[in-house]
Amino acid sequence: MEFERLHHVAVCVTDIGRAKRFYGDVLGLVEVPRPAFDFPGAWYEFADGTQLHLIVHDTPRTLRGTTAIDVKDGHLALRVKSYDATLAQLTAMGVEVVAHRQNKTPWAQIYVTDPDGNVVELNAERE
Repeated sequence: MEFERLHHVAVCVTDIGRAKRFYGDVLGLVEVPRPAFDFPGAWYEFADGTQLHLIVHDTPRTLRGTTAIDVKDGHLALRVKSYDATLAQLTAMGVEVVAHRQNKTPWAQIYVTDPDGNVVELNAERE
């Protein structure tokens, strides 16, 4: 096999309205048209064409059952332009975060969860 790039990541959610408010309004992702599947969901696309797909599922096996932020749990990592601006925006919106400006990775990290408990890492080059 020869891979070109990551195409998309699919994340299960239980309430599409609540999930869209988090991914669209809080994180500011750009929603793109989605085929008319027989289940609800939403697609978001990044500048490089990589996509995030939200899939509504009543009984997903992937949900953690908590919104507690666990940085060791499976997660989606998104690169942001500014650690400080992202942290300030999330804090102003009242979003619970675990922030690790200095850590063992080469980048600064902020961890949040979506309303269903999916862990999202927001990382940036150290400023």
